[in-house]
Amino acid sequence: MNRKNKILLLLLAFLSIVSFIYYKVSNPYKIDIETIATEKTVSANELVASFNTNEKLANTTFKGKIIEVNGIVKEITFLNNRNTVLLHGNIPSSSVLCDMQQDQLKAVKRLTVGEQVKLKGICKGFLKDAILLNCMLINKPTDE
Repeated sequence: MNRKNKILLLLLAFLSIVSFIYYKVSNPYKIDIETIATEKTVSANELVASFNTNEKLANTTFKGKIIEVNGIVKEITFLNNRNTVLLHGNIPSSSVLCDMQQDQLKAVKRLTVGEQVKLKGICKGFLKDAILLNCMLINKPTDE
């Protein structure tokens, strides 16, 4: 193999690695939540109470699992290209923070504060709020 072919082969290998890393970094949560079975179903109040009462046990029970959460919409935000729905918890200072999938934008825009919803997502744990990523609405408002 001559020097030119070696350089070309190394360049192709480098570009493949860079492309793979870019894909992984830009799409960290590309999981098809809709087709994956729910592992736990819980109300927003129960989820927040669980983390506030015994965070270690709640992490064992919920963290890293696909869960469905029922709750009342506390707030809806559209900041930094993220669609987020906050559900009331049983403690005023804690909520369930649901980071929604991008394809949920139309449905999220139709939600109203005070509305009862059911969401499905990946529980990532608890900071001040219970955190769910890659969420989708289970009881989607119908298109009109």
